[in-house]
Amino acid sequence: MITKEEVNTAQLNWGNAIVEIGKLKDKPVQELKDKTSAMIRELYHFEGGPIMFKPTRAKDNPFRGDFDAALSYFIGHNENFAEDDGFALQPWTAVRFENFHVQLESKRAIAMGEYFFTTEDGEEKKVEYTFGYVKVPSGALKIDLHHSSVPFAPTLGK
Repeated sequence: MITKEEVNTAQLNWGNAIVEIGKLKDKPVQELKDKTSAMIRELYHFEGGPIMFKPTRAKDNPFRGDFDAALSYFIGHNENFAEDDGFALQPWTAVRFENFHVQLESKRAIAMGEYFFTTEDGEEKKVEYTFGYVKVPSGALKIDLHHSSVPFAPTLGK
């Protein structure tokens, strides 16, 4: 059975990776791509086939199922995804998760809640998420479902 502690560790690792990518923003593009690619391979289950990835700020291409599309979302530099400016390059100084609920199974877990991205001036940006994790043979949890969105804000007059 996957434990909440394993999910918490996977979330901590993901948040730390986003912060580390942001620290690379002024490095050469190839170094940025290499390090971010390694992070994606470590944290996402692309070796198991396409994943379900719906990133927060993707409008023109809201669903990303392959490795290159995910890489583009995190760091940009892909002419096929002109809208991507590199979400992970803000740079964020911290990421923290607040789980609303974590559903645990023997080889799968799903977590839903809010995560908070801290800017360099200390402001937190709240985003809602659902992450699905699968336990791979090494025992690590890898993401095979990543859905995030900004909280609902009603439009005036509606």
